[in-house]
Amino acid sequence: MKRVMIIGGSGSGKSTLAKRLGEKTGLPVIHLDRFFWKPYWELRPKAELNALVSDAISKDKWIIDGNNSDSFSARIKHADTLIFLDMPRWLRVFRIIKRMILGYGKSRSDMQENCPERLDWEFIRFVKFVYDYDDNGKKRALDLVHNVPDYVCVFHLRSRLEVKEFLVELNKVSAQA
Repeated sequence: MKRVMIIGGSGSGKSTLAKRLGEKTGLPVIHLDRFFWKPYWELRPKAELNALVSDAISKDKWIIDGNNSDSFSARIKHADTLIFLDMPRWLRVFRIIKRMILGYGKSRSDMQENCPERLDWEFIRFVKFVYDYDDNGKKRALDLVHNVPDYVCVFHLRSRLEVKEFLVELNKVSAQA
């Protein structure tokens, strides 16, 4: 496990898992949201975003968390591990609302600076986007999961318990190495 791609709907725990894996493996963690957004919630131009992703995946070792399905094919060509966090809709919606409340007015560590959590119409639209993921984005993620190159190890985790068990197994493997 040297190049890990973590995908899943917003609120599925991608960034949290990436941080934990980074701590356990020593691999550098790259959060795609830091590439996707510029300060003050300004979207980064597509060409600039693609250049940042290309540079990141050209490195020898990494953990990249984020959906950005436009870069799925480029990232999976360089990955050796794919983790799909397929969490229930209710959990993802709950987590993003909780994240907004607890972090209101502050920027998360996995997010671009000066992109504070906020409660506005954009957030309401984001909640709808998260809710609709099962009808839209999940299909693209499942297509990727079912069509990975043979050299990519896939973990399709569907619950908090499965994520916990995955981390326990990773500890066992690390201890034996």
